[in-house]
Parts: sequence; C-alpha cells; structure tokens
Amino acid sequence: MSAPTRRPHNTTAAIVLTAGITAGATLLLSACGPEDTAGAGASPSASHSATGTGTSSGTSHSANLTAGNGGSGSGKPSGKASGSGAKPAASVPPAAGTAPRNGTAHNGLTISDGSRYVVMNGTRVDFGTQVRDLSWSPDGRRAAFIDGDGDLAVSNPDGSGRITAARNPGGQNWSHPTWLVRPADHSTGYPAASELIFSARTGSTSRLVHVPTTAHDATPKPLQLNHESGEDVAPLPQTGNLWPSAAGVHGMSVYANAATGDVFIRDDYLRQQGSALTEGSEPALSSGPDQDIVFVRSVGGHDHLFVEHSTDSGPTYRDLTPHATTDYTEPAWSADGRTIAARTTQGVVTLPADGSHAPVVTSGYHGLPAYRAS
Repeated sequence: MSAPTRRPHNTTAAIVLTAGITAGATLLLSACGPEDTAGAGASPSASHSATGTGTSSGTSHSANLTAGNGGSGSGKPSGKASGSGAKPAASVPPAAGTAPRNGTAHNGLTISDGSRYVVMNGTRVDFGTQVRDLSWSPDGRRAAFIDGDGDLAVSNPDGSGRITAARNPGGQNWSHPTWLVRPADHSTGYPAASELIFSARTGSTSRLVHVPTTAHDATPKPLQLNHESGEDVAPLPQTGNLWPSAAGVHGMSVYANAATGDVFIRDDYLRQQGSALTEGSEPALSSGPDQDIVFVRSVGGHDHLFVEHSTDSGPTYRDLTPHATTDYTEPAWSADGRTIAARTTQGVVTLPADGSHAPVVTSGYHGLPAYRAS
C-alpha cells in the first residue's frame, strides 16, 4: 500500500505555535582538516548567495523563491578543475580567526558554504573543489553536491573518490541534490529505487531532474510529477520546481514551486502521485516514521520555520519560531528526526522538532546545514 498522503493546502488545519532547541545524532567520521577557526576558505561572514540557495536576510524567502532563485550563478562556472583530486588554484586555505566553536563535533551536522571546505566533525574538510548544496546518502557513506564546474558530483565523506555523476552541458544552473533511496518491497514486488533528484534551471525556468546514484557523466532526465489518482484537479506544475528533499523507505519527497509559492509532496511507492501541501518554501522531509516536513514561511516580515505533521484527521502545522526577529532559512533534519538545523544571520542554529525550546546558535559558520548519519 502506498505511504499515507497529506491533504492539500486548502484543507483546514490547526496551526499550533511553539518554539524549539537542540538534540543530536552521532557522527563517526574521522577526518583530517584545518583547525576549527574562521578563515578565507569558509568564512563565517561569507555571503549567503555563495551557497547557491537564496538570500540571507532582509528579503523574504517566499519572494526570493518566486524569483526562481534556486541556485547561484547563471550558468556553468568557468575554471574547470582537472581530475577528481584537483585543487582549484583560486581557493584559499582557512586562516586563524575568532569564529565561535563550530558545533559540528559528534552530532552529524555539516555545513557547506560554496568554498572547498566543509565544516563537519568539529573541523573543516578540504573536498578539493567548491562544494555547494551538500547532501548525504541515507547511510552517510556518500556525499552529493554541485562542484566548482557546476556539475553534480558524488564523493566519499572526506571528498576523496569524487566522480562526476552528471555533467552540466552549460547554460544551466543545478542546485540542491537529494538522495531518493528505497529498498525493495518483497511483499508487493515493488523494486528498489536509488536516484539523485535535483533542480536544473535554464534562464528563469527550473525543473526537477534525476540520475541514478551510481551514474557517471549521465544526462539527467525529467522527474515525473503526477497528481494524486482519482482527483479531478489540474495537472501539477512541471516548471518552477526546486529545492527537492527525499527521505524514508517509501520513495517520498517534497519540493517547492516558485510560481505557486507552495510546498508539494511526491509519493513514488506503489504509484507516482503528488499534491500541493501548504504555502511555503525550502522544504525538508524527515526520515522518521511520521515523515514530518519542515519548511520556511514568511510571517510578519521574517522567515519562520514551520513543521507539518500528518495525522489521521489531517495535517497539523506548528510554527517553531513564532517570535522570530531574524530569518530562519534552509532547514535540515537530523538523522534521528529529533533536531532541525537552520541558517540565520548569526550562523547555523539548531532546535528540537518537538518545539520544546527556542533555537540556539550551534555554529558561527554560515552555509547550508545538512546532517550525516553515523
């Protein structure tokens, strides 16, 4: 049977206001890297646009999403590195500074900021190429990201063994890869799935595309997007889609649409179906049994974090940051589904998904948070 689907965003749902703090997953990565200090390679004051994921402050993410800003740049970057171990000459190694403790030791949190250095495990690891929109395979053994050439790259957790899963043909901007990995269901005969889904933008038009997780120099194919079966509704939008996030064992994923300003869900278990959920952007899907969704929504001039929880009587929505005086953006779930990390102008914050405490600054580094399973 297909995984439970949510009601569309026009269904009445209770909105409960609460707030949240940190709980963590474990990280068993042993990596050598620069000391945990700020520097030119991964500066805590690096601009938000360097990550290719939007704007950092003062501008609503809902407005930014409508503009179709799913990634930085307008096409394939120049300055191609030669070989999987190439070190871009323009990169500058970190230098001593006064940044706060990076807060990534033993909790699975990682931060990528568009430089070649990824903050993780209490240090920073040199991936040998620019790393944008880093995401982790469900088992934590592989990293997927957009590299300095604008290609989709896959590597080991320390940046070694890097391959080009898909090569950008030029004139496109790729962003936010996510791993859709599902085991076979022998009770139904449904096969396993193992794909990387990401957004590809040409000009002002963005689409969701995919390649196998084992791909090498592959050509991405459009991702199928169909509405829920039996519904007398208009077809789902095929363009303007960005920020995909997949998790769990049912082939489920969520994404945002720039034109409608909504979060959509896509279920690809027994049959492919989907629908709009609610107003918002930058969604992330939990791998927990309830598959809760965290997303960004503009409220009172600031970007807030909301969590959608599915129940038998319909979805409920909780504002985790009801008293926000800054923007909370780019949320990510810990592997155990208990903690949410997000980006702010002060750095990366963490908060509990159950809304028991307010967000706290975990790392003074600025970049896209992601969690790696141990």
